[in-house]
Amino acid sequence: MSIRHGLLALLERGPRYGSQLRTEFESRTGSTWPLNVGQVYTTLSRLERDGLVVQDGADDAGHDLYAITDEGRTELRSWFETPVDRTSPPRDELAIKLAMAVGAPGVDIRDVIQSQRHHTLKAMQDYTRLKAQALADVPANRDEVAWLLVVEQLIFQAEAEARWLDHCESRLVRLAEAAATEPSAEPGPAATRGPARALTGRTRFQR
Repeated sequence: MSIRHGLLALLERGPRYGSQLRTEFESRTGSTWPLNVGQVYTTLSRLERDGLVVQDGADDAGHDLYAITDEGRTELRSWFETPVDRTSPPRDELAIKLAMAVGAPGVDIRDVIQSQRHHTLKAMQDYTRLKAQALADVPANRDEVAWLLVVEQLIFQAEAEARWLDHCESRLVRLAEAAATEPSAEPGPAATRGPARALTGRTRFQR
C-alpha cells in the first residue's frame, strides 16, 4: 500500500495537517488500513525532503499545513497512470505457511488449511455484511464510494483465497493417494504409509 501517494492524492484537494490527513485517509478506505499520526508525519517529512510537498503556514488552530507541489502533482499523475507491479508480489504469510507445512514433522497440513478456510470464510461474510450496509443507502459522497470499492476488493480477495485453499487441499489429497499406491523401495513403516501420513511426511511432488 502506498501511503505517500495516498497522502499526495488528499493534498491535491488542498492544504491539510497531519491528523486531518489521517482521518481523511481512514475515511476513504473505511479504516481498513489504519494509520497513526506518527506514520503520517514521517511520510510527510519524506515527501517534503523529496520536494513533493511543502509546509504552507498554519490554520486558525495553529496546525501546520502541508501543500502539494508541482513535482508532487507530477508524481501523483504518474502513480495513477502506472499499473501496480505484480511481477514482484509482496510476501504472503499464508502461502509461506502452507509451503513450510508441507512435510513438516507433526503438522497435518489439512488442519492448517481447514483452520484458515474457516477464518477466511468468516472474514468474507463480515465483508459482505459491510457491503450490504453500504448499499442500504445509495453512496452519497466520494468517501462512501471509495469505501465500497475497498470492501468489494476485500470480498473478491477472500473468495479467491478460499478457492485457492480448496485447490491446495485437492492437490495434496491427490499427491497423497498417488504416493500411497507407489511401491516403496524400503520395507517397514514407509511401505505402509497412507494418505494421511503422506500429507505430513515427505511427498514426491508431480506436476
